[in-house]
Amino acid sequence: MPENIKHKVEEKVEEIKKIFAQYLDAHGQRKTPERFAILEEIYSRNDHFDAETLYIHMKNKNYRVSKATVYNTLDLLIECELVVKHQFGTNQSLFEKSFGFRQHDHLICMDCGRVLEFCDPRMEEIQNMIGQILHFGVKNHSLVLYGNCQTDNCEHLKLTPKEN
Repeated sequence: MPENIKHKVEEKVEEIKKIFAQYLDAHGQRKTPERFAILEEIYSRNDHFDAETLYIHMKNKNYRVSKATVYNTLDLLIECELVVKHQFGTNQSLFEKSFGFRQHDHLICMDCGRVLEFCDPRMEEIQNMIGQILHFGVKNHSLVLYGNCQTDNCEHLKLTPKEN
């Protein structure tokens, strides 16, 4: 990674850590190293993840965190809007980092579970137009499209056991 990009990433992580620290202070929560390790791990990822996968990933990297700490920290990060929780039509919640990232929407493959993101500025135009027509102050939106991968030999399908 080029040095200038690495520096910007480090600055962003420091800003996120400050926001989290302020939130914890304001809500009488402890600022533990484990909570900040979880925050940093999330912001080093570029995918949607479930809590169990995050926990296992951290254990494999020799972090000393409990499953309860991961779940509780995720709840705190959602409350302070540093993480977003999604329910993509399954019982399993998926999470993604949210600070400093543009509004985007999702495509979900119903065969392999793959999550694709897309951003189309027309969605914001539609959101604003609907808000004006219905006299409603829309703050944001969530659009999830479900379908099937059109990719031959989907690499994600191989990772997901199919139920018969």
